[in-house]
Amino acid sequence: MALSLSPAMLKLAADNPAHKLTVHCLADKKLGASLLGGRSGLCTLPWRASPSKLKFDDARKRRHGFHTFVKATLADIDTTEKCAKEITLPRGEMWAIHKFGGTCVASSERIWSVAGIIAEDPSDKKVVVVSAMSKVTDMLYDLVYKAQCRDDSYLTALDQVHEKHKATASDLLDGADTDKFLSQLQNDVYNLRAMLRAIYIAGHATESFSDYVVGHGELWSAQILAATIRKRGLPCVWMDTREVLVVNPTTSNQVDPDYVASEEKLNKWYSCTPAETIVATGFIASTKDNLPTTLKRDGSDFSAAIMGALFRAGLVTIWTDVDGVYSADPRKVSEAVILKTLSYQEAWEMSYFGANVLHPRTIIPVMKYNIPIVIRNVFNRSSPGTTICQPNIKEAEDHQPVPDSVVRGFATIDNLSLVNVEGTGMAGVPGTASAIFGSVKDVGANVIMISQASSEHSVCFAVPEKEVNAVAEALQKRFKQALDAGRLSRVEVIHDCSILAAVGQRMASTPGVSATLFNALAKANINIRAIAQGCSEYNITVVVKREDSIKALRAVHSRFYLSKTALAVGIIGPGLIGGTLLDQLRDQAAVLKEEFNIDLRVMGIIGSTKMVLCDRGVDLQTWRELRKEKGEAANLERFIQHLHGNNFIPNIVIVDCTADSEVAKNYYQWLRKGMHIVTPNKKANSGPLDQYLRLRDLQRRSYTHYFYEATVGAGLPIISTLRGLLETGDKILRIEGIFSGTLSYIFNSFSGQENFSEIVAKAMKAGYTEPDPRDDLSGMDVARKVIILARESGLKLELNDIPVQNLVPEPLRGCTSVEEFMHRLPEFDLEISKQRDDAESCGEVLRYVGVVDTLSNEGRVELKRYPKGHPFAQLYGSDNIILFTTKRYHEQPLIVRGPGAGAEVTAGGVFSDILRLASYLGAPS
Repeated sequence: MALSLSPAMLKLAADNPAHKLTVHCLADKKLGASLLGGRSGLCTLPWRASPSKLKFDDARKRRHGFHTFVKATLADIDTTEKCAKEITLPRGEMWAIHKFGGTCVASSERIWSVAGIIAEDPSDKKVVVVSAMSKVTDMLYDLVYKAQCRDDSYLTALDQVHEKHKATASDLLDGADTDKFLSQLQNDVYNLRAMLRAIYIAGHATESFSDYVVGHGELWSAQILAATIRKRGLPCVWMDTREVLVVNPTTSNQVDPDYVASEEKLNKWYSCTPAETIVATGFIASTKDNLPTTLKRDGSDFSAAIMGALFRAGLVTIWTDVDGVYSADPRKVSEAVILKTLSYQEAWEMSYFGANVLHPRTIIPVMKYNIPIVIRNVFNRSSPGTTICQPNIKEAEDHQPVPDSVVRGFATIDNLSLVNVEGTGMAGVPGTASAIFGSVKDVGANVIMISQASSEHSVCFAVPEKEVNAVAEALQKRFKQALDAGRLSRVEVIHDCSILAAVGQRMASTPGVSATLFNALAKANINIRAIAQGCSEYNITVVVKREDSIKALRAVHSRFYLSKTALAVGIIGPGLIGGTLLDQLRDQAAVLKEEFNIDLRVMGIIGSTKMVLCDRGVDLQTWRELRKEKGEAANLERFIQHLHGNNFIPNIVIVDCTADSEVAKNYYQWLRKGMHIVTPNKKANSGPLDQYLRLRDLQRRSYTHYFYEATVGAGLPIISTLRGLLETGDKILRIEGIFSGTLSYIFNSFSGQENFSEIVAKAMKAGYTEPDPRDDLSGMDVARKVIILARESGLKLELNDIPVQNLVPEPLRGCTSVEEFMHRLPEFDLEISKQRDDAESCGEVLRYVGVVDTLSNEGRVELKRYPKGHPFAQLYGSDNIILFTTKRYHEQPLIVRGPGAGAEVTAGGVFSDILRLASYLGAPS
């Protein structure tokens, strides 16, 4: 059988007659297993004769009926020469290792920039590990795939790879360097074409052949970069790391470096090629049999770390396209921050759980020699990046942990399933866990996390979603007898899960980290399916629903102060109070972010006819214009779906600024969904008693919050004062107050100089009253406040249990319009003026009050006379005043007094509740 070899291969073989030539042979089916197993394979043959021909033994060929012509080329020959003078490789911190990924050398401009970085580096000695140009490795893998599939377009694709590197070299190199590289490139492409032709014929490529093809991207980029550095004025050589790095393939699609063999080869290489600047190929290596291989995906980072260990370097710098390691994936958490430092263990944990840091293997070589790794951005060299190193133990012991340094970062893994094996027959039975995970190993599945109950009643573990069916079938088969006998109750699969990991080396020495993590998830209404934590406490891992993954990530990230406490706000009712609130939020947004770590995002505004929705937050500078010009038809159901479906901000608060009982009916289901509610709307708390009790019960049982301070006293702290008294063990005897700012203004102004109807008209004009003043004069607004306070005090009263003195004259209650009512109101001035005069003659004033009497279990609303020395007689304008008579404050009641009407103070009360909610959710108070 004849072998047709390329000129370069022939010369290499002729120059090394004592070496073996490894060639790729294609066998027909007749050759069978006795030669190559009936498919493409590797034949290592002694080179004895002229390199122009190579023949198998004729008798053997005749015996197997072998008549197929084979054309293939792959030489893997030890070309290490005996150097005339031995030069010892100096090892130590004088070496700096730089690694540049594919995006860093994606074009001639970027390669020139990288060469500048190396030329400017003041380090004494440098090793530059370089990847293939961006996308080239994928292109080379695609060549192999197309050749295997007998797709003729592999030839065109190979030409594209050739032209890409030819053009790059022509842009960057001059003279002899250009000629030398282009000649080498031409020979490499010739050999690749022959190799791919052989793969095309066989319809199959061995792993060694595939690795040989894809490794060329690094060979070419290393040669181009080395020549470019020389052009920058710095002497430089390049290293084919297949001549130095020796690895042992494992069964898990990984390789283990052979450091002893690699150091020996590196010593020989350096003895023949001493240099202070070396450009080394990343990603590629050789086996102990001198076969080409790769370090698999992310192998260039691994190459750099191995080089760092081999040279005992002082620093390994990984140049990439990000500013460093983030506290969380910035695509999921926009407020993620760059971490200045990480320990090796922290980086290891974060990378294992999917963070874009380094491959876990990369950290192993440098840990042994305590070599720091720095992650830096090649496109933003002003950023210091992230340093990964071993922390100073003494400093770590002396330093008191602070909240933002205990947990360093968070990471998630999506598309997982939980497998739960449980049964009473598992408890105390040796070998059960071994049998479970042995079955998982047999189907080749990867176990991401394991959690076991201390009672040994159940074991659950997470595997990739795509592998769970095979795992479940294997376990059902393995434990069929135990399941049939009832020793195991079930093998359960829970689909659509994600893992969330919190990572931090000092979590072990800081109490309460787990509690804070779980509390943050609970407050975001996220259920935890499983928990795992090692005794080292480098990470705490929880399993959540996949749909909750981003929400959970943002919730815990915010809680540990790595970003601002963010609230997604939905405003219902942008009228007088709602509009004023939006303006207040606009004016305070920047201050809240910078000084209080609170990020309020108004995700939607809905009125009676129009609504405006925004995924990232409505621009509050122009919210009125947006609603008017771009608002869509109001749809409360869609509005709620928009808020609840937002994955970027876990904490959602609905602010109901309406007085609508239909809106209030939705509170219960909104709280059930995990959405918080802040409102000045009195309808929910003053409605049917059973509904109020359901709301309060749900609030107590869940981590959702329902704040309604503004329902009673606008901006006055009445509800919170009442709760503070009750929670500290005081007993409420009586609550009495002027609860209506409108009626306070009217009766404070009713001094006899003006008629009652004239004062009502002035109050209406000043905006103190509702559009229909009868809503205020009827006393129902005060009655609702009284019933709320009564219920908060523990009285179980309905609204119709409260007697109300209606100030609207009975003949005017049927008026069909406000105009008619106001026109006829003066007819009744005499009657109420007489009441005022009677009070005045006794040294008293008229005040419209609400009373809660817990001793007699009643409440009432009435027009009542008070001495001029009474606190109620000292009011001015629209102030409210409330007296709490309690067991503690019996002789001298506790008084709360202040403005009780107006959009500004009511909106301010709502705003205060929103900030209180933010404090509960993690913002510093």
